Amino acid sequence: MQELTLHISGMMCPHCEASVKKTLEAFPKVEEASASHTENQAVLKLNAELTAQELDSLKKAVADAGYQVTD
Repeated sequence: MQELTLHISGMMCPHCEASVKKTLEAFPKVEEASASHTENQAVLKLNAELTAQELDSLKKAVADAGYQVTD
């Protein structure tokens, strides 16, 4: 299993964390996700490597939920 850390801005509370977690776990290759508004990041456990297109889709889904993946 692979792990990927995304830096996410805009999370302010546990509700935000839950929203980001739900958004990320909707992707088939994401086995589990955890989000932290205090660390401004989400950690994903993947069952397979993401393609560039899948990563872009994941970032777009996070943006559509009202948050931003930063580098």
